[in-house]
Amino acid sequence: MLRALIFDVDGTLAETEDLHRQAFNRAFSDLDLPWRWDPALYADLLTVMGGKERLTHYIDTHHPGEAASLHARAPEIHARKTIAYGGLVTGDGLPLRPGIARLVGEARNAGLRLAIATTTSRPNVDRLLAANFGLDDTPFDVIAAGDEAARKKPAPDVFQLALDRLGVPAVQAVAFEDSAPGIASARAAGLPVLATRSRYTDSHSLDGAFSAVSDLGEPGRPHRHIAGLEWPDDVVTLGALQDWHAGVR
Repeated sequence: MLRALIFDVDGTLAETEDLHRQAFNRAFSDLDLPWRWDPALYADLLTVMGGKERLTHYIDTHHPGEAASLHARAPEIHARKTIAYGGLVTGDGLPLRPGIARLVGEARNAGLRLAIATTTSRPNVDRLLAANFGLDDTPFDVIAAGDEAARKKPAPDVFQLALDRLGVPAVQAVAFEDSAPGIASARAAGLPVLATRSRYTDSHSLDGAFSAVSDLGEPGRPHRHIAGLEWPDDVVTLGALQDWHAGVR
């Protein structure tokens, strides 16, 4: 029986990555750092999972001569970035990707458990959920965030943490991801993965996912099939997920 759905956040629940990029740039400006991450550079930096780790990597590779002093400032930079990101999400709004709210609602109404497994920090998750579900009505039973996992994706730690908190075995859950490291992480935790293509992971291989689509789709607004399992009417529904899960288990 399918008992739980586990979602990545950045690029999966919402197209958050460019707001993260903008938030980093605001933090740099606030702290008088002459840095600016454009979309092409940020796409390269996204090969490093986790905002703090991404910042560390950037310092090491682009400013090695100042690395010691800049690493000392990194906590302040990242804290400013988190504040800036929250302001962008709250002020500008950030809608969920097609099909997310619908599928989450279907699962919630059917009594399935819902979880998040992400490399981003908990305040970023909370801001996004508050903006889209309200402060007191989050549908997610469990949130496993990046700062709680010993190792970032593609290690399985954060998905395993989510499964442990749910009390559900991997064979009774499905993960939703948008990136190659995320797929590898979920698969290493024993989870089947449904992959969606996002803006900043457009070049990623989605190998390892049992189905890869542009998004979950909506009635009257179907998704684009990429690879693997095809969905009735090009829309991922809970009923179709349950039918697939029953067939393979």
